[in-house]
Amino acid sequence: MKNLLFDFISKYIPLTEQEKDALVELDIFHAFKKGAVLLEEGQKSNKGYFVLKGCIRSFYVIDGDEKTTAFYTEMEGFTPPCVLNGKPSENSISCVEDSILTVSDPSMEGEIFQKFPKFETMCRILSEELLVQQQVDFDAFKTSSPEQRYLDLLEKRPDLIQRVPQYQLASFLGIKPQSLSRLRTRIVEKNKG
Repeated sequence: MKNLLFDFISKYIPLTEQEKDALVELDIFHAFKKGAVLLEEGQKSNKGYFVLKGCIRSFYVIDGDEKTTAFYTEMEGFTPPCVLNGKPSENSISCVEDSILTVSDPSMEGEIFQKFPKFETMCRILSEELLVQQQVDFDAFKTSSPEQRYLDLLEKRPDLIQRVPQYQLASFLGIKPQSLSRLRTRIVEKNKG
């Protein structure tokens, strides 16, 4: 699994054997079972996650209903807001599938950045890319219909259709599961005609 991470990093910066060894020594590679809760609402955490294999989701519980805000799959990272603001988490994070993740905290990152400054440059680039993508995704969500959101999901992240339970997909799209079923049927009917 560590080679997956090394391959990903090498798209941004070259890695020496010494740098690879330093990453392995941090003991950041962890396996989690489907359903494992990584963070619960109300908990404090200093952990950031990077998905090597599997799928995790971020969600809120509002009036007893789960509202999924994001899915993270292979080669995607997520640092919960509570890590940055030091407050109890307002959301929860759980594994949708059996997952292998890197789990890090600011002290680990600081140690790596001090020993290998180019990692800080890579993290800045990744953060900028993520910020831009999140803004594009947020704008698209706010300005599109549920049907358009579903069609966009089919186009951009078709793997989620097979990997994620329908009720979580519906929540992510901002609709009820019954509405998602009707939407899927309508799209199939349109494509037949």
